[in-house]
Amino acid sequence: MTNTQARHSGRVAVVTGASSGIGEATARRLATSGAAVALIARRADRLETLAKEIEQDGGTALVIAADVADAGAMRAAATEVEAKLGRADLLFNNAGVMLAAPIDELATGDWQRMIDVNMTGLMNSIGAFVPHLVASAAEKGVADLVNTSSIGAQAIFPSFAVYVASKAYVTHLSKNLRADLGPKDVRVAVVEPGLVDTELQGHVTDAGANEWLDGVRETLTWLEPGDIAETVAFLTSLPARANVQQITVMPTAQV
Repeated sequence: MTNTQARHSGRVAVVTGASSGIGEATARRLATSGAAVALIARRADRLETLAKEIEQDGGTALVIAADVADAGAMRAAATEVEAKLGRADLLFNNAGVMLAAPIDELATGDWQRMIDVNMTGLMNSIGAFVPHLVASAAEKGVADLVNTSSIGAQAIFPSFAVYVASKAYVTHLSKNLRADLGPKDVRVAVVEPGLVDTELQGHVTDAGANEWLDGVRETLTWLEPGDIAETVAFLTSLPARANVQQITVMPTAQV
């Protein structure tokens, strides 16, 4: 590896939602940059394929099939990471689900699923791995917690009320976590992407929301998952004294 490629050498990175999209791209990027990467998602087959590809490229990857909505599974994942890779010093919380419908349709099952994954799942991951980050920062001088939010945290999107509210939670939580963790040398950052070409849009079944998504797909060039992966790699390779607390990454033509 070149010096640029090895910016994360010696680090242990945990990526949730690693089976596709932004999570998969970021796991690949961090592994290329020298980190040993723990891959967490529900789809074990996708994780196994990704791990093999990372290892074929000279990287190190650990597969952990777990649902972030299961607090016990996430605590077990943290134990396994420490046993097999060492204490985590980088956590990328990326697992999420986007389900859309007008609020008066009362799609309460979808509401609960978004709350379970986007909010409770985030807290389960934080609860499991923050002790690793604090201990690692005490030893190494820095650790990183990066959460994936959305431009929806800042804007209004009809039919996406519960989703964007869950992402506003992620953004505001991240800002406040800095008050607790920054003095302990754990950097906290939140990434707010605009439209990114991932599986997330495939979760949407509402006809009106899909019509809107199809329309904007035709009128502008969406971000690729690798664009967010590069952003995470940048945030987590800055000098220990520097913490970019919030970054919004938008397609150039998205307003």
